[in-house]
Amino acid sequence: MFFFDPYLFALINADAQTPWFSIEFARVLSAWAPNISAILVIIALLFGSPGVRRTMLMLLLSMATAWLIARLIRWGFPAPRPFQLNLGTLWIQHGGRASFPSQHASGAFALAMALSLGVTRHRKALVALGWTAAIGVAWSRVHLGVHFPSDVMAGALVGISAALLVWNAAFWLRSRRYLRMAPHIKKLRLRLKAQ
Repeated sequence: MFFFDPYLFALINADAQTPWFSIEFARVLSAWAPNISAILVIIALLFGSPGVRRTMLMLLLSMATAWLIARLIRWGFPAPRPFQLNLGTLWIQHGGRASFPSQHASGAFALAMALSLGVTRHRKALVALGWTAAIGVAWSRVHLGVHFPSDVMAGALVGISAALLVWNAAFWLRSRRYLRMAPHIKKLRLRLKAQ
């Protein structure tokens, strides 16, 4: 927990005076946004063009990397959840596992960043939807009392970093393969010109 967490948590966490629709909206975001995203990714993998399938595979690899990084951080630095410290109100059933960083936020922001890196300029609405969903998921986790704000901020950083790491590694590997093949391609072009 960071110095700003108690103040920000008190501002965002729902209490008895919070309108019921705000709490229900947070519950839906927290529970259904990951499930709906998974269904859309599976549909894109099954029915998308080769470019879309490639982007979805990179997206899944980004999310898996974010999950792994978040798990390693949690293992190394176990941090309590707000309800374990008797802070705020918990609005959903939740176990007492370590909370820093938020795995929901890590996955959501990895998805949003991977979409930003893989989607063409003609699908900017999809990118905007991804970032809106990621921010909504992060907000919902604090609103429902499951995480501190620093948990979801760290999750966002982990998710964005994981997606950048995966995409940069893929571009590096692709360029290395092209560099190795470049002399062969040049010879092939010269042969074709000669014929």
